[in-house]
Amino acid sequence: MSENIRVALADGVLMVAMHRPEKKNALTREMYAGLAEAIERTAADPDIRCLLLTGTEEVFCAGNDIADFRKPRPPEDPASPGPSHRFYFGLAQLEKPVVAAVPGLAIGIGCTMLLHADIVYAAPEARFRLPFVDLGLVPELGASMLVPWLVGKHRAAELLLLGDFFDAAAAERMGFVNRILDRAELLPNATATARALAAKPQEALRLTKRLLRPQETPALLARMEEERALLAERLRAPETQAIMANVLKPKR
Repeated sequence: MSENIRVALADGVLMVAMHRPEKKNALTREMYAGLAEAIERTAADPDIRCLLLTGTEEVFCAGNDIADFRKPRPPEDPASPGPSHRFYFGLAQLEKPVVAAVPGLAIGIGCTMLLHADIVYAAPEARFRLPFVDLGLVPELGASMLVPWLVGKHRAAELLLLGDFFDAAAAERMGFVNRILDRAELLPNATATARALAAKPQEALRLTKRLLRPQETPALLARMEEERALLAERLRAPETQAIMANVLKPKR
């Protein structure tokens, strides 16, 4: 398990916290592996009945670590998928409920992973962004299908093509989050909700989640694969490499 992914199990809830505050919890390949391990553990362990995702006190996740993201990757072997693939598809297909507590920034993957949670609480200070186009990339984790499903085609185009920040109040109006809670109340309330879910009849909960959500459909999984292929192409593109190099350039 990555030192930047912290897990704790209590009352049937596995709490998974991204903990890299000096980099605003930006995800590295090692962190993806830690998240994937936690999701796979949740899926396999009958004593874990709910997954709770959170970050540090002030940040949820500021997206991918750009320096780590730019590193060359070997072609993925379908028989042995890499950490991000395991995380993406493990989260999308997890049959147990997922609760998320968002104390602050949720950018890129930090925002799109919330599309796969069942219940999301956010602090008033939380800010969200889908900046893929500005980085020369395309959406991932099924966002190109799930965002229009959630907010409608035109608003989705605004969010994904312009890539502007939106605040917690807008996120609540659009359905990205269920409720806004003061930061001091955020994690206690999310934990209480996760424990309440963990105490419910599990087979009924599993079946109801499957009926509620489109993530289980082959169309979504196929779109996620399509996004990943396009993302890999874009990462190699000179345009994208130049944008990322500029992002990493020391600020004067």
